[in-house]
Amino acid sequence: MFKEKVKNRESGILLYGITPPKAQNAHEKNQEISQKRMADLLPLPIDGLVIYDLQDESHRTAQERPFPFLPTLDPHVFASDYLKELPIPKIIYGSVGKFSKPELSSWISTIQQSRYSAVFVGAPSKDQVAHMKLPEAYEIWRQENKSAVLGGVMIPERHHSGRSEHMKIVHKMDAGCSFFISQCVYSIGYTKNVLSDLYFYCQVNQLPLPTLIFTLTTCGSVKTIDFMNWLGIHIPIWLRNELTNCQDILSTSVDLCLDLAEEIIEFCIAKSIPFGFNIESVSIRKDEIDASLYLLNQVDQLLQASGVRKVTKAATLIEVPNSVLEPK
Repeated sequence: MFKEKVKNRESGILLYGITPPKAQNAHEKNQEISQKRMADLLPLPIDGLVIYDLQDESHRTAQERPFPFLPTLDPHVFASDYLKELPIPKIIYGSVGKFSKPELSSWISTIQQSRYSAVFVGAPSKDQVAHMKLPEAYEIWRQENKSAVLGGVMIPERHHSGRSEHMKIVHKMDAGCSFFISQCVYSIGYTKNVLSDLYFYCQVNQLPLPTLIFTLTTCGSVKTIDFMNWLGIHIPIWLRNELTNCQDILSTSVDLCLDLAEEIIEFCIAKSIPFGFNIESVSIRKDEIDASLYLLNQVDQLLQASGVRKVTKAATLIEVPNSVLEPK
């Protein structure tokens, strides 16, 4: 179970991340989408399902969004009403800026009753109007929560610009966070920098390290690369060049994600950092989603081979684009 692994600071956690369907869809359409999602997710060897709470991030950057923003179903509603038959632990993102204090108290209560875990997310920019800030949300969590585990976000890109992300993590630990899910990793240097600063700060101050879960994302087109860049994901110049000039972006991105996973595994094991991975696709294209499922199974095998993850469920043969499976 996800909660127990976090509480025991076990490494080898494996998650899969999805977004809810569009809120504008008819109920029947979202039911159809959900049934397909559950059929894809049920065989996966995962410890939990991450369900994101999408925000309109247009205030964060002046750049035009490559894909239009369309509101999605509330992640808790999606989990409880549409995925209730899926027997996989669920980790629900909550954008706290949209809540009033009574609303957040009620939301925390429903999270506990549903036996879900939660991840608090702040406003994407200082210019965006927010009813509540993260420190207020953490205080309400301490007052209301009795059983659920709380997570935060880790963004290596922020550490590169200010070298303070490790202290944000420490402060969030003090506020009640026991695990952190990163923004998508495509820069191993940025990731190791924040890990190193966090590790040595905790060593000096005799603090336990939290569970760190690294997000890996498949990428199958130049437009997806542009979208990832718009989201604030740093893709090094050399890596962007590799992706945009190769014959098959999707296959190359899967290989690169596996290389990143191997480096992260080696780094975390050497420093006894409890860690895991969250696999996702930022695109709704079928080939990119299928490739993310393939990537998940490959990461599962890497974790097993490293000795930090036991075999929990046999890997299921997943139909993926032929280019991903072709030997290099």
